Amino acid sequence: MQKLSLSQSLQQKLSPQQIQFIKLLQIPTVELDTRIEEELEINPALEEGMDEEYDQKEEDDSFDEADEYKERDDELDIDRYIQDEDYGGYKMQGDGNYAEEERDMPLATSSSLMDSLLQQFGYLTLTDQQRIVGLQLIGSIEADGYIRRSLQAIVNDLAFGQNVFTDTEEVQDMLHKIQSFDPPGIGARTLQECLILQLKRKDTSDPYNTLAIRIIDDFFDEFSKKHYDKIQRRLGISDNSLKKVIDVIIKLNPKPGSVDGESSTAQYLVPDFILTSSNGKLELTLNSKNAPELRISRSFADMLDTYDKSKKQNKNLKETVTFVKQKLDAAKWFIDAIKQRQQTLLRTMNAIVRFQYDFFLTGDESRLRPMILKDIATMIDMDVSTVSRVANSKAVQTEFGIYPLKYFFSEGISTDTGEDVSSREVKNILRDLIDTEPKLHPLSDDKLEKILNDKGYNIARRTVAKYREQLNIPVARLRKQL
Repeated sequence: MQKLSLSQSLQQKLSPQQIQFIKLLQIPTVELDTRIEEELEINPALEEGMDEEYDQKEEDDSFDEADEYKERDDELDIDRYIQDEDYGGYKMQGDGNYAEEERDMPLATSSSLMDSLLQQFGYLTLTDQQRIVGLQLIGSIEADGYIRRSLQAIVNDLAFGQNVFTDTEEVQDMLHKIQSFDPPGIGARTLQECLILQLKRKDTSDPYNTLAIRIIDDFFDEFSKKHYDKIQRRLGISDNSLKKVIDVIIKLNPKPGSVDGESSTAQYLVPDFILTSSNGKLELTLNSKNAPELRISRSFADMLDTYDKSKKQNKNLKETVTFVKQKLDAAKWFIDAIKQRQQTLLRTMNAIVRFQYDFFLTGDESRLRPMILKDIATMIDMDVSTVSRVANSKAVQTEFGIYPLKYFFSEGISTDTGEDVSSREVKNILRDLIDTEPKLHPLSDDKLEKILNDKGYNIARRTVAKYREQLNIPVARLRKQL
């Protein structure tokens, strides 16, 4: 028998405005322009320009806390939107007071890897079936220059996809032709094959090139694990000869596809904050792109005022008034959200600067203090998730370089004196130890642990291994050099 029951629960949900603010907060400066342009396009009530009623303040150049964000009224105050400035729509032709039209900067063009391969493929004299097989192989080459699909899988692709029936011998014969293309090593199926293809392009009369081919062909496992002593014993070569052969091999390109990368534009890191030092005092400012000049459109405000005072109250007029109010509300909220974003960014960065003041003053990484998200959240009385959104996608420009905010957050390591130091300081010492270690006998994690303990850092071997991996440093066996 079915029973009906009534339950009551209390849930906390984010409003659409809060969700939009979170998205605005977490995007970096370089993407903010795009987001503002999108809003300007979809909302005619929003336009660029300084609001004359807005009392512009100087940007925070010390460490004063930003004012608390004032909650806006839920109801729309029509008089708030009436501006005293001259009537003018958003970028209307003939206004004559807007910035010059931006011109696109010309970029140098370069052919992609695929274009280069197809161009070389066009020089071959082939039958129709060979051309289809070749194009299938070229299409199977990945961005790093390798073909990782098996020849049998390519045979099946041709049969089921293009109704072309062939065998692995014909596909392999065509693959050998493609492997003769530039860059050397293209179309290889394994790293071993890639290196051999490149070595065979070199001068085979050079004994070191010939010896390098033999090592990669017969002793690839030993070479990849750096068991040089085994290779030397089996080939009966001297230390000097082995060193010259290894120099030949390590100069090869393990990713031939990267030679003609398809990315033709450089990526730049745009700082969200600019920190300068003047007479021993730090001054923090926001990147000007974080403070766009936005205002409510005078034409839309006048339109609402006109409709509101109209004596006619038909359905179309009510729908128009509702539409105009919605757009004005959205524009007002967006402007307030941008201002709140600026305040949140400044409050967070000011707290980080105060916490890491010694580092920002001197640039000495040993002055970095252990700091976690909760430390900053407590200082500015905000949620940890808010601080995380600011720290994960923002960067600051200092006199010592540009740093992502994540760089300043690290766990602490205790010393013999009971003092906590940043894990970044320990990583720097670890990197220095590895950089200066004997290349023929690299330091193991156990030896690194002992050295760090002798220096006063209480650290375990597994922590040494974790920090070494975070620094992208291989184990001692793979760091061995002749």
